[in-house]
Amino acid sequence: MPDGGNLKKVDASQRPDSQSQVRVYAIPPSENARAVDIVQGFLEALTSDDPDFTIARKYLTKDASAAWDPEHSTTVLADGPNTVADNLGNDSGGGRTYSLTGRQVAMVNKQHAYVPDEKSYAQTVHLSQQSGQNGRVWRIDRLPKGIVLGESDFERNYEAVNKYYFAEPGAGTRGGGPKALVADPIYVRQRIDPLTETVKSLLDGPTHWLGPVVNSRFDTGTRLAPDAKSLAPDDKNKLVVPLSGRGRVDQERCTEMAAQLLFTLQDLASSGVEQVELQREGGSQLCVLGKDRAGTVASPRSTNRPSYQYFVDDKQRLVRMPGNAGSNAKPEPVSGPFGQPEEELQSVAVSRNEVRAAGVSADGHMLYTASLVGGSLGGPELRSRGKSPDQGLSTPSWDGRGDLWVADRDRKRPRLLWLDQGTGEPVQVGVSGLDGRIEAVRVAADGVRIALLVKKGDKTSLRIGRVERSGGKGEQPEISVVELREAAPQMEEVTAMSWAGPSRLVVVGRESGGVQQMRYVQCDGSARAGATLPGLTGVKEIAASEDETQPLLAHSDDGIVRLPSGAQWQTVGKDGTGPVYPG
Repeated sequence: MPDGGNLKKVDASQRPDSQSQVRVYAIPPSENARAVDIVQGFLEALTSDDPDFTIARKYLTKDASAAWDPEHSTTVLADGPNTVADNLGNDSGGGRTYSLTGRQVAMVNKQHAYVPDEKSYAQTVHLSQQSGQNGRVWRIDRLPKGIVLGESDFERNYEAVNKYYFAEPGAGTRGGGPKALVADPIYVRQRIDPLTETVKSLLDGPTHWLGPVVNSRFDTGTRLAPDAKSLAPDDKNKLVVPLSGRGRVDQERCTEMAAQLLFTLQDLASSGVEQVELQREGGSQLCVLGKDRAGTVASPRSTNRPSYQYFVDDKQRLVRMPGNAGSNAKPEPVSGPFGQPEEELQSVAVSRNEVRAAGVSADGHMLYTASLVGGSLGGPELRSRGKSPDQGLSTPSWDGRGDLWVADRDRKRPRLLWLDQGTGEPVQVGVSGLDGRIEAVRVAADGVRIALLVKKGDKTSLRIGRVERSGGKGEQPEISVVELREAAPQMEEVTAMSWAGPSRLVVVGRESGGVQQMRYVQCDGSARAGATLPGLTGVKEIAASEDETQPLLAHSDDGIVRLPSGAQWQTVGKDGTGPVYPG
């Protein structure tokens, strides 16, 4: 232990990442605290693990405490709030006002949803003097809504959790098999009963952004039974969830409700839940579902784990490697026309069941689809009039329904197009609020979220949109992408991206004034500390599986490389382009 040296105060918002597991305990105000000490003590208490902000309320007047709702919102500032006295003396009423300023990064709303919102932050805190045990004391009587804290404190106190809801009919996977679940990311306080808070949030329904394209099997108004204050699994990892609600629940629906809960709690690292039992408010059983059966009811990702990794080799053929292959595995051409030099390829996409593929010709003008089992290459499904390969068709993307998406980057007629099962008349997709030209497309396995690289001027940004469909049975559907939101606001330029989990993407780009880097981001625009990946020179393309156990693939200056879990980048081939996983 050091026994000498100078002392230096470190504000909560300045704590390094190495102190992310440090717990902050709130301290109540001292009787002789100055007004500025009350403001600073209150802000420090907001960063603590105080369950109901009981200590923070001690800095407020009785009326202010009754009116203050810390669940209203959480404002995240880059470096925490700065406090400045607006006037050094008392105001006309004997109070004092302090400004809270900073650079706002995001807001976590009442639904626990993270919303990037970069702007200047400026609010005020007003204090007045109250009667204390030993005379007059300062207390806050007016303050901003919700809580405000620095980004490092937010990362230390909150954790990301995916809630799961069912894709609306028309989205998700066609045919039989498990029903498609869609991830809805939220943030909960990681040491303040996160399991119970996550279950409550799931019952409250999807966030506003995702709500139009998903549904919950829990009836509106379903809540935890009044006596269920805190939930915890038993010693056999079984979680009993007593519900209050008036709706009738049959066995199928109850099992789907339980599946929503189970998949949601699997994303909560500390839950350890292996089985869920839903009960009526009186304690009678509704249904029981274990992890071993949940996957037959619903699935939050592609129902098929990828068998192979794919890329275009130096002969511009589609080749593949087993997903679990060692470093000495040799790529081999696929069966069917894409494995033969019938048409030189620029890029490819493999269907999620790995039965078909879509390929763009080397000049970027034509899109073909073909079997990976055999057969010959037919005519193109789509043509572009772009003047050069980079102004032609983008790399295609298959959704979980088996439909194909591609962007036509023709400068005179840029379009986002959808092909039913990869064939037939292409449908032009409307993209509301699009400010720029689409350069790349990746559709999530659930079919209701789409990632787009959008170029405007010299900047390319990553946008996530919601896919909405309309049209009756047998009709040509009307498809639109709405409510685009930025998913990597911390990046000045994004050059490549891929879905890498139910709500996570891997991106290649650079921050302002920085060098190229790879990192993981959440589709809501948040990025956790330490989410960068081992360095790699000159990354041009990146591919990841939504099965997070699979290695990353990349096209770099070193050729085609992959990154197995816990290892360094390994070279697969010196020549090649377009690495992809099914999807």
